[in-house]
Amino acid sequence: MSFLEEEREAWRPFEQLLDLTDEQLARPVEGAHGWSGRDLMGHLLAWQSAQLEVARELAIGETSPRSAAMDADWETRGGEVINAELQEEWAGKPMSELRALFLSVPGELRGTLTVVPETRWLKNPREMDGFMDSTLDHYEEHAADLEAVLSAARE
Repeated sequence: MSFLEEEREAWRPFEQLLDLTDEQLARPVEGAHGWSGRDLMGHLLAWQSAQLEVARELAIGETSPRSAAMDADWETRGGEVINAELQEEWAGKPMSELRALFLSVPGELRGTLTVVPETRWLKNPREMDGFMDSTLDHYEEHAADLEAVLSAARE
């Protein structure tokens, strides 16, 4: 359970994005690679949502076809292409839907992981790497982007 507790605490700072107006979230921020807060929200949600699918599959089966497909896709096409596609996909969602998902998906992922047998994720290095890459490590990777978006909103 410590992973889930750590993930919850690491996610908490990103929830500040929900306090920004739609206008503030739409503004590109130079210090965040030119991303807007909306882009950051979509990017984080895209990977959390993918891992939620993986968790659902692992809750009912020994393996996750989604996880294997994501790994193969990443290996074949690379992160830049995949992330650009995800950014475009999530940019098309209405802001109200994005906000609702930002509120629900992280908790749903944590909740789903509580019913996945530990041998399928915590004690499975391949799957655990995927969960780390899409949560704790990912949040750390984007902490400076979050700070840049929040700073720009305060200006």
